[in-house]
Amino acid sequence: MTDAALLCLTQWLSPAFPAGSYAYSHGLEWAISDGDVTTAAQLQRWIAAVLTEGAGRTDAILLAQALRPETDLADLAALAQALAASGERLVETLDQGRALGQTIAALTGRAEKVMPYPVALGAAARDLGLPVARVAALYLHAFASTLVQAGVRFVPLGQTEGQAVLAALHPVILQVAQDAACAGIDRIGSGAMRSDLAAMRHETMNVRIFRT
Repeated sequence: MTDAALLCLTQWLSPAFPAGSYAYSHGLEWAISDGDVTTAAQLQRWIAAVLTEGAGRTDAILLAQALRPETDLADLAALAQALAASGERLVETLDQGRALGQTIAALTGRAEKVMPYPVALGAAARDLGLPVARVAALYLHAFASTLVQAGVRFVPLGQTEGQAVLAALHPVILQVAQDAACAGIDRIGSGAMRSDLAAMRHETMNVRIFRT
């Protein structure tokens, strides 16, 4: 692992990188509006469930598989799309994957195909030579940070409260990333049903700040 490779990945996952992650709440906007999430403690529990039982864990496994040179990316991308639990979830992962790939292509000059976000990131990061668990942990941290900021903006919470929530999620992130690095495709499964329902119900909200 080199510092240059780590900085490159950090740049790709930065809020300043034009992947548009800030525009998506992953259904959290509906959960807040409906009263499921109204405090920092509830926000922490919601995100922890998404990380350990929902899309966080699934995406981390997809990312880990995409990092492996022997993986067929077209098949993996098709699986990732099939795993999207709702129309908004599909839009979320494809839009972010497209934006990530287009920007990396503009920076590196190499062609990038449109793929779901975790698959697109794994494909781009193959040449960085970073440990799989490290890449997965940074990806999950960026994902959790996006959800925390959505909570800070919409609950609303103070910035310090939000940072405390994110810090408390670090052990969860590290564990999910480590598990995903060793997991095969057959380990993919989701149990965060409330989060999936929130994403579906978000589609019907009359007033929305976030795209999902």
